[in-house]
Amino acid sequence: MPADRISKLLEDIRLLDPERFELVQTLRKIVLGLDSTISEEVKYGGILFSAEKPFCGIFSYAKHVSLEFGAGASLPDKFKVLEGEGKLRRHIKLLSAQDIAEKHVSEYLLLALKASSTP
Repeated sequence: MPADRISKLLEDIRLLDPERFELVQTLRKIVLGLDSTISEEVKYGGILFSAEKPFCGIFSYAKHVSLEFGAGASLPDKFKVLEGEGKLRRHIKLLSAQDIAEKHVSEYLLLALKASSTP
């Protein structure tokens, strides 16, 4: 059943904006490629990824895609790309596939995954 919900959400994104769909798919592949234990589910209007605990989510908006970290405020922000002012959450706003490399997304994903598995 979760796979059906993911497929439906992805199809909705594809119909609205094929370029944002490709960006979401690229991010999904990166996240799922981090570890074979990572699962995904549709939650809060986006795709939430978990290993031992949830560690990030991908959310598609009208003009951008947001990679969100529930405990992002505790992540080191060496490249100064994390946005947000809340107590816990931070996000990286992505406008194109080029932003994935320019904003060092893979490094932040690894930090978030590692932080989620630390007691």
